[in-house]
Amino acid sequence: MSLFARVVGGEEGGKWIGLVTAIWVQAICGNNYTFANYSDVLKSLMSLTQMQLNNLSVAKDVGKAFGLLSGLASHHFSTSLILIIGATMGFIGYGLQYLVVSQTITPLPYWLMCLFLCMGGNSTTWMNTAVLVTCMRNFPKNRGPISGILKGYVGLSTAIFTDICSALFSSDPSKFLLMLTIVPAVICCIAAVFLRETPPASTCAQEKKEAQFLNTFNFIAVTVAVYLLAFDVSGIRGHVFSLIFTAGLLILLVMPLLVPLYVIIFNSTDLDEEQQIHEALLDGDKKVEEVEIIKQKPVIGEEHSIVEMMRTIEFWIMFVSFLCGVGTGMCVMNNMGQMGEALGYSDVSIFISFISIWGFLGRIVSGSLSEYYIRKSGMPRLVWNAGAQILMSIGYIALAMALPGSLYIGSMVVGICYGVYFTITPAAASELFGLKYYGIVYNILILNLPIGSFIFSGLIAGYLYDVEATSVPGGGNTCIGAHCYRLVYLIMAFASLFGCVLDVLLAVRTNKVYYNIYQDTRSLANSIQ
Repeated sequence: MSLFARVVGGEEGGKWIGLVTAIWVQAICGNNYTFANYSDVLKSLMSLTQMQLNNLSVAKDVGKAFGLLSGLASHHFSTSLILIIGATMGFIGYGLQYLVVSQTITPLPYWLMCLFLCMGGNSTTWMNTAVLVTCMRNFPKNRGPISGILKGYVGLSTAIFTDICSALFSSDPSKFLLMLTIVPAVICCIAAVFLRETPPASTCAQEKKEAQFLNTFNFIAVTVAVYLLAFDVSGIRGHVFSLIFTAGLLILLVMPLLVPLYVIIFNSTDLDEEQQIHEALLDGDKKVEEVEIIKQKPVIGEEHSIVEMMRTIEFWIMFVSFLCGVGTGMCVMNNMGQMGEALGYSDVSIFISFISIWGFLGRIVSGSLSEYYIRKSGMPRLVWNAGAQILMSIGYIALAMALPGSLYIGSMVVGICYGVYFTITPAAASELFGLKYYGIVYNILILNLPIGSFIFSGLIAGYLYDVEATSVPGGGNTCIGAHCYRLVYLIMAFASLFGCVLDVLLAVRTNKVYYNIYQDTRSLANSIQ
């Protein structure tokens, strides 16, 4: 046993401490979705049109296009190094934005601001890759719940940052950016020490224990979401109340440590048994490698190389359907400041928090329920994406109608559905194409964020808003009224319906994969009985 394993109470304790630090990393990875919190200040300081502002948000999302670098790095370098790179990129990218918004320095040239927003956006790809690749390999039998928990905290992270800033700094954009600069860097450095690959569960008893502990993480995460939602709807912002809220939130974020503490205290796993399991896993890996040498063309559900994956119809169906879902969702998040302003809201922080919190709900519920129904009946995981696309289109139609309260309903629906996409798709990709190159596979799918942001936010929303807007003194423009984004919402509703058709097609084509998972689960359960 390594020195690290002895310090954290064995490999089992180390695995759960690693998951806790992974959760903390994900809880600060939503910084890329917070652009609306300070976009109005940038627009004013730099005298930008809506098209120019939207292109800044696209530059932020283009950073994710370079996530392929983190995917390639995950195949060759340690988790710790990948986390440190992400922390450094974020510190520089958001640090320069803070200096501009706080007016510590004069606004930088437009192209340079694009570069630093790109760096900030790219930082999260390193963090997400390190966390997802490592945890998927540590918990391969619980991919749905793991994806749901990790992506759930990503969903909550926007609300965490927004609500803490609102509570302590009265939603000051410069202090908000200062948080985005410092906090993620510190958390990543902590995770770099504890997050690493460990042997996965190898017996039914260990898998059952994993499921029980993951349910505990789910319960804590739901508690955090309810706590944040209560703060948002309370409207109370007194100094003492805000301090109490912040302290309570920090306690809830530390609570996942109870699981590894329990494992360390009550762990009775023998060292020899751990070694036997580890050797068995190594033997299994060797057999897999031998089979791969013989096999010419993998089928869906087996390990694929990147080239093999990109030659499949299933990958491209998944890629385009994911674009329809996350691309339209990114458009709403990037333009929420102006969407709220068009309907007469001077402060959109509650809508940003709503997207975050309800996005968490979509991630947690879809991850757990999709796993449950796979094991119960073999239901394809992609069915949940299809349902989310239908719900998303209804949400966009509600936003287009601009009825009283529609922005509240729309932000909730967008949050839920966006959360479902980001839980179901990464888990399904690992099941259809394997875990060997998962870091690269995940980041290829994430290319949909900059592509979708460019299409729906940079081109469609930016152009159509400027057509409806009027110029203001000093440069820039503004638009007030339901007509500002009506056509944008209708276009995105159509895109979501098209995505639904693709998801249904993919569910049909991959039905056999999930039926085999269901059969394997039943066989294992029967053999134990």
